Amino acid sequence: MDNCIFCKIAAGGIPSNTVYEDEIFRVILDIAPANPGHCLILPKMHAADIFELDEALVGKAAVLAKKIASAVKKAVKADGINIIQNNGAAAGQSVSHYHVHVVPRFNGDRVQLNTEGKALSDEEFAKIKEAIIAEL
Repeated sequence: MDNCIFCKIAAGGIPSNTVYEDEIFRVILDIAPANPGHCLILPKMHAADIFELDEALVGKAAVLAKKIASAVKKAVKADGINIIQNNGAAAGQSVSHYHVHVVPRFNGDRVQLNTEGKALSDEEFAKIKEAIIAEL
């Protein structure tokens, strides 16, 4: 898409700190990293979110995320890695172009990615479970 910043970066039209590239993806260092080594996996084909991608590409992104996570963990000597993929503004997606965050984590880094869980009753769990199963 002409107005998508990630399309422009993925196509090489905007300079980036590229750490990996193939015919399908470009992986860059995030310009506002949660921690040093924070990468973004960008498909070169535009899709707003996971729901616009075919399953084969989602699978390739997951395989690449594992490869990048392993390299990042070793390179920055991280204690752990978050692999995050947000879909929609309510889920924290700020750019409407499918992308995967690979975030190195360090003991005591104080990066906040998780929220406090919600308490649900057995009945609520059962209702949600059945609704999901009905959609599969």
